[in-house]
Amino acid sequence: MQAVILVGGQGTRLRPLTLTVPKPMLPLMNRPFLEFQIELCRRHGITDIVLSTAYKPEVFAAYFGDGSRLGVRLTCVTEDEPLDTCGAVKNVERYIDDTFLVFNGDVLSDLDLTSLIDFHRAKGGKATLYLTRVEDPTAYGLVPLDRTGRITEFLEKPSWDQVVTDLINAGTYVMEPELLERVPEGECFSFERQLFPGMLEDGIAMYGFPSDAYWMDIGTPAKYLQAHYDILARIMPFSFSGEMIRPSVWAEEGAEISTEAAIFGPTVIAEGCHIAPHATVSSNCVLGPGCEVDEGAHLEGAVTHAGCRVGAESVLRRCVLAAGVKIGERVHVSDQAVLGGGVVVEDENDLRCGIKVWPGASIPPSTLRF
Repeated sequence: MQAVILVGGQGTRLRPLTLTVPKPMLPLMNRPFLEFQIELCRRHGITDIVLSTAYKPEVFAAYFGDGSRLGVRLTCVTEDEPLDTCGAVKNVERYIDDTFLVFNGDVLSDLDLTSLIDFHRAKGGKATLYLTRVEDPTAYGLVPLDRTGRITEFLEKPSWDQVVTDLINAGTYVMEPELLERVPEGECFSFERQLFPGMLEDGIAMYGFPSDAYWMDIGTPAKYLQAHYDILARIMPFSFSGEMIRPSVWAEEGAEISTEAAIFGPTVIAEGCHIAPHATVSSNCVLGPGCEVDEGAHLEGAVTHAGCRVGAESVLRRCVLAAGVKIGERVHVSDQAVLGGGVVVEDENDLRCGIKVWPGASIPPSTLRF
């Protein structure tokens, strides 16, 4: 069994984080998000993986190499121009020789891949789609099934009076390689809008595999933060590294935490972090390697990437700081604010309400109030 992971998107909804880092390489619990998908495959015996890249492809090759460090064999294939979801898989067809899996590169899940594959083989269809349930079906494309589990139609963002199921396409498929004969080479082609509806029209058997496994599309700042919180709450399985120094507080080697600092879990503090006296790191924080939290600062629900500094008496709540952000003294950052790589925010600023600051920006003292 092989897997193709689609990692070519530009991640526009997650800007400014993705202006410097491809979305699948954004840190999640201080690991590249893509590592979660690769590890999921490896746990289920899938070790031959193709990455379909387009945006900043060199980042994937530099970090993962041939995949041997993670116990898999990775092949990176870069699109010359965007080919959409299905066109991207057609572009790697030469590496596919049997039944294979396709993953969207922005979905976090602990799906039982073995059961999905077994279901596909038992049904004998040409494609099987992993389906998950949602509370508001009108925000998604719905996938109704008949009594045998066969897909009967695709309903794109229906009104409430059209809702016949709460099952949606969860972005993971098992497919037979002959389906790629239906895909034009070198052209933009979509699974959701073209291949799958065309299969239904032609009567080709396609099944849905409903699962209550954890599922999260990390494509927005709110969901990116929520994925961290769900892992910290043990809703999504995860192997924490470092030492649990207090209940649900994990600190990696080289982290220096003052005995006069207040640290509450669940929280992760990466290697080389320094937390000063009288600082507070409260619940749902993930601090990246080498971060510094100065005296009297207060963090709650904050995700900081590597090398950030939070100045004295500053407050961070439910926000994301990309690598190398420097926060001055008495600054407030909250309400899903996102600061891009290398941003400098000087003293007395107040950044809230989902504000986004592009990489490299410098905000003088007492400039922004939201």
